[in-house]
Amino acid sequence: MFKENLLREKIVLITGGGTGLGKAMAQRFLELGAIVVIASRKEDVIKKSVEELSANAKDRVFGYPLDVRNYLDVQALIEKVKIDVGMINILVNNAAGNFISPTERLSPKAFDVITDIVLKGSINCTLALGKAWIENKISGRVLNIATTYANSGSGYVVPSAVSKAGVVAMTKSLAVEWAKYGITMNAIAPGPFPTKGAWERLMPPGLEKVMINRIPLKRVGKHEELTNLAAYLLADETNYINGEVITIDGGEWLQGAGEFNFLEQLPSEAWDAMEQQVRKANTK
Repeated sequence: MFKENLLREKIVLITGGGTGLGKAMAQRFLELGAIVVIASRKEDVIKKSVEELSANAKDRVFGYPLDVRNYLDVQALIEKVKIDVGMINILVNNAAGNFISPTERLSPKAFDVITDIVLKGSINCTLALGKAWIENKISGRVLNIATTYANSGSGYVVPSAVSKAGVVAMTKSLAVEWAKYGITMNAIAPGPFPTKGAWERLMPPGLEKVMINRIPLKRVGKHEELTNLAAYLLADETNYINGEVITIDGGEWLQGAGEFNFLEQLPSEAWDAMEQQVRKANTK
């Protein structure tokens, strides 16, 4: 789909890059020639993922433990990568956490767990790298992983909705403010893309079919569909895209947003009756 070495000589930092969509993006970026740095709180996960990703990309995959909630740790990582690999010029804020629960059951600590990783973590990485890019006159790219309910909100995932809405606001705000430094900022808002960890925490048993039926395409997303979009947004050829939040959800968000979309459930006989009713009303 893309030309060979589309991301050649790009040093990409992916937070939460050891598993799920973060790891899938790492794999795709490597295929397109990038040097990839994956970071996660779990050192054993990072070590295993680096070994797996290195199979076809020797000397182009690096992994470091990182708690994105700690700004000083983020700064230290940037300096270490600069020494070991080179200056990071692309950041993918992917580290996240989420769970489903009635909001009244949540403790303040439960809120903190999500907001600290998703919102504060994204702010920490963006601010630390942004400062370094500006100081060194480097044109950087930031890609934030948001969600479709960042704009609409959603019950039962309120800490995530609040945090992702903040990430979207940061994306649009800094796209304007930092453009003068050659720094662009965009986001992807994915719908359902099953990953082992997230799917187990977010999908109540037996409700998979209900979710799929909400999606006009009647299927969940494939990882390669999201990773190709991410690669597209990070290529030099798309540098003029700035401040955008791209939805990739098979039409799920629009299905829920349209006031009359529920009419899809009507059988053909009901439409026949409706047509006769309209014709009768028009003849009065």
